[in-house]
Amino acid sequence: MSALPSPIALVHEWFSPRSLGGAEQVVRQLDSMLSAVDRRPELFALVDGESCQEGSWLQGRQVRTSFIQKLPWGVSHVQQYLPLLPLAIEQLDLSAYPLVLSSNHLVAKGVLTGPDQLHVSYVHTPVRYAWDQMHPYLASSSLARGPLAPLVRLQLHHLRQWDAISSLRVDALVANSRFTARRIWRCWRRRARVVHPPVAVERFRWDQPRDDVYLSLCRLVPNKRVDVVVEAFNRTGLPLVVIGDGPERRRLEALAGPQIRFLGRCSDSEVSHWLERCRAYVYAGLEDFGIAPVEAMAAGAPVIGYGAGGLCDSVRCLAQGASQPTGLLFADQSAASLAAALEHFEAGKLWRALPAEAQRTWAESFSAARFEQRLLPLLEQLWQAHQLRLRRTSGPLDLARSLA
Repeated sequence: MSALPSPIALVHEWFSPRSLGGAEQVVRQLDSMLSAVDRRPELFALVDGESCQEGSWLQGRQVRTSFIQKLPWGVSHVQQYLPLLPLAIEQLDLSAYPLVLSSNHLVAKGVLTGPDQLHVSYVHTPVRYAWDQMHPYLASSSLARGPLAPLVRLQLHHLRQWDAISSLRVDALVANSRFTARRIWRCWRRRARVVHPPVAVERFRWDQPRDDVYLSLCRLVPNKRVDVVVEAFNRTGLPLVVIGDGPERRRLEALAGPQIRFLGRCSDSEVSHWLERCRAYVYAGLEDFGIAPVEAMAAGAPVIGYGAGGLCDSVRCLAQGASQPTGLLFADQSAASLAAALEHFEAGKLWRALPAEAQRTWAESFSAARFEQRLLPLLEQLWQAHQLRLRRTSGPLDLARSLA
């Protein structure tokens, strides 16, 4: 029997078929983990467009939502209401829940709780576009270059203030990587424990024959820096397959040489096929953690990635002398640096030093089972410590009441 209380509230920003990434995988695993110990949580979100979807893991579940749910296009385009989201998350009534868990990448940690409640927030990232990555986001935004630019910057200024203040409402922070923990300290001046997110490593086979093609798999948005990948492969002439879609696709296709193929959005089986057969997975973005590189290693593919951010947690670099290496990290977020890494990888046939079975073995340390083994005892420890604090502080107050 778990030491955790009941009922438990689990808060996420939004449930939408348009947004099914790593954060949603974490929420699903949290729900499964708590249900397995007879503590199935009650779900809260700004909006919910997922529980009505046939075949969804949320089908038939009740999700309590905010007033954004009823606004025009609120469910499908919740981010268009960004100035209202801090207000909206604060309207969720969580007073009946002794334990509140939030899954935060924007505003979920800002829910209001009382002094006897414990609030633990799993943080995927502080708001990127309001903090250290604000300038790259603004540079790629048409709104930030038009007449509304001063208003956009003012809104981000207010969001930064609210983001820092609301971080003080959380009793304990859990980060998805050491990089995210450093960003939490920089933005909020709060310490965070690190528990890496769960990755469905079991869905991949690692023992398939490898082709000589390289793979890029991600959303085609500016911060993923697929332009760096495309330019590097233009320089080297090596074959590349790009899986993913997004606003950058047309520009990237115009940049690409004839040996680069764009497949757009692919099914899970197609993604697995390419991960299981590519020579290496290539990534040039700055990730808070990065699920796809771990999926690549689970499929037996080494990773050639930008050596910063979350990839420093998940990829063991061959060039840095790591024991049982799983990939190659390049130093600068530039086409020249990536091209040099690719040429070094090809010239030395370095994939021979990165066997597929070893990739898979390392990837299993990020499995869902490992996630639960780390997080559940931590939650129980935090709850027990919270109960002890309540007992220590309730005595004098009770005495004062009895004398009143």
